[in-house]
Amino acid sequence: MTESRLYTFSPETREELRKFRLGTSRAKDPQARIYIIDAKTKEIRAESNETYSKLEDIADELPDSSPRFVLLSYPHTLASGRLSVPYVLLYYLPENCNPSSRMMYAGAVELFRNTAEVQRVVEVESEGDILDIEKKLNNSN
Repeated sequence: MTESRLYTFSPETREELRKFRLGTSRAKDPQARIYIIDAKTKEIRAESNETYSKLEDIADELPDSSPRFVLLSYPHTLASGRLSVPYVLLYYLPENCNPSSRMMYAGAVELFRNTAEVQRVVEVESEGDILDIEKKLNNSN
């Protein structure tokens, strides 16, 4: 478990993750928070206090050349007519990010997944991938 020693979550971030997970399970709209890894301290934390409810806003907030983690609770109706609210981690890894950032985020994915208690990780590379997330979520069910 070397990644657990390398990357850290403050007690406040851990509590925030728990509250977000519990608070979004019955949401009627998408709920998302963007997380970063502080390059100096290796602490994983929310980028801001903003909670996004539109995929377009999430896509607009993500940088063009730096990875991010996005926690997403995404209510949508399945082909069967049943409501599904998957809780997923979007692992945003743009094509043109530098190798050290790529490695840093790659090393923290499983720790973040386990700490946030998400159901699955979905890799996304672009704004279009974010906007098409419902397709990706439906294809996996």
